[in-house]
Amino acid sequence: MYNFSYFKEKDRQTILEFIEENPFAFMTGSFLSGKQVATQIPVLLEEKNGELYLQGHIMRNTDHHKAFVENPNALFVFTGPECYVSASWYSNPQIGSTWNYMSVHIGGQINFMTNDELVSFMRKLTLKFEKGNVQSLTFYDNLPDQFLSKMMPAIVGFEIKAEKIENVFKLSQNRDEKSYLNIISKLEEQGGNSALIAAEMRKRQAELFPPGVEWDASKFDS
Repeated sequence: MYNFSYFKEKDRQTILEFIEENPFAFMTGSFLSGKQVATQIPVLLEEKNGELYLQGHIMRNTDHHKAFVENPNALFVFTGPECYVSASWYSNPQIGSTWNYMSVHIGGQINFMTNDELVSFMRKLTLKFEKGNVQSLTFYDNLPDQFLSKMMPAIVGFEIKAEKIENVFKLSQNRDEKSYLNIISKLEEQGGNSALIAAEMRKRQAELFPPGVEWDASKFDS
């Protein structure tokens, strides 16, 4: 992980909201032999007694399922919008260009659900992404028994307690105010993911450049 203090989001609620808004996680692990596995799945965020948990499901008897049975250590990567940032937009363009992005990494050990726990989880999962619509034909309780009898034995639910949470919110925090504002302007012109990054940068502008406080480049020498 890109480990610089000025690229870290320190507000816990902001991190939790980022996970909620970007639930399609990249899940990685490995067999004890070191052979790596990865998959991408939707994940639910749960808080219990102040502790953070992730819940999801994967196909049974696949390489990632077999790996996590053998080695329960897992890493989940949640990513948001990203974009290229040209050094030509800086006050001093004689340095390298870069990439702005946001990412949260959560590591911990997988515990597999019982059948009853899996049913409860699938109710929560389908209801969440159907926007709470209990009348939706794809809400778990409305799915045909014939379909469920084939699907449910083919999947396995899991829960992971977040033992380690890291993040990178790399949003040009190490650039001077003139460069920062110019980057925002250029990204807004491009639209798409670039505009989303620009919006995140605008949220942080007042904190980064408080009125009457001189910008200190030395904070970013490390």
